[in-house]
Amino acid sequence: MGGKINDFRLPLIVVLSALLLAGGTIAESDGITGDRAEGDTDVAISGCTCHTNNEITPSDTVTLIVDGVPYAWAEGTSYTLTIQLLGGPEIAGGHSNTGGFSMRVSSGVLTPGVGYESLVQDDGSEQTMTHTADGAQVPDRIWVVTWTAPSTGSGDVTVWIAGNAVDGNSAPMAPDAFNRLSFNLVEGNDNGGTRAIFAGDGNIQAPAASTGEIDLHSMGAPFRAHWLGLLGFGAVIAVLLFCGFFLRYGFSHHYVGRSNLLRLRIKHLRRGDQL
Repeated sequence: MGGKINDFRLPLIVVLSALLLAGGTIAESDGITGDRAEGDTDVAISGCTCHTNNEITPSDTVTLIVDGVPYAWAEGTSYTLTIQLLGGPEIAGGHSNTGGFSMRVSSGVLTPGVGYESLVQDDGSEQTMTHTADGAQVPDRIWVVTWTAPSTGSGDVTVWIAGNAVDGNSAPMAPDAFNRLSFNLVEGNDNGGTRAIFAGDGNIQAPAASTGEIDLHSMGAPFRAHWLGLLGFGAVIAVLLFCGFFLRYGFSHHYVGRSNLLRLRIKHLRRGDQL
């Protein structure tokens, strides 16, 4: 009996190994490196099938946002790009995997943002960026990348990004979902302005406000502007009070002599009437 079981064990292992290799879509919790998309050259460009039931189709249930994108770039300037995933499966507690991304630019240099040392370049290429195993466990599905612009004359730069939102159970199937986007960074006059670019259905909900508290930022009034407004209001009140006191106690002293003269003239007029 034992011999028969051993006879079936080796073919079974070979068959399972062949199926795994044929699928070619193994989840990469330590970063999406190299080619993980069949028939294409880069995950950031073509997307990945690691967590989507072998379907290479982006899902609008995941909104992929890139914030801090300049309207135009200047040579050698470093720009901080914030990548965020919204939607997809709910984030589980603990240290389970929450998501990942793969990024590529046609020119310039990508480096991890400040405080995001869990990001690395894909295979040492300065034009790529992905996450390590620690980078796949971020609690908010946010990563920060620094892009340094190339030399003048390089032309417009293309950016490709693919992002995965996962449930952390290490199973490559729904509700895991990914989305991707691409856009151009225009060479030109950088005036410091930035914008946010996203891919998805746009169904983004703001975080719920704390009970009994109102966040000034959610009301459209930054904290500094709020206090500047109060100071301006106080300055107006102070000026009005100053003007009131000045009119009451300032001008009245100038008319003391004239008031006495007027009284004296009235007194003489009365005496004249008596004559």
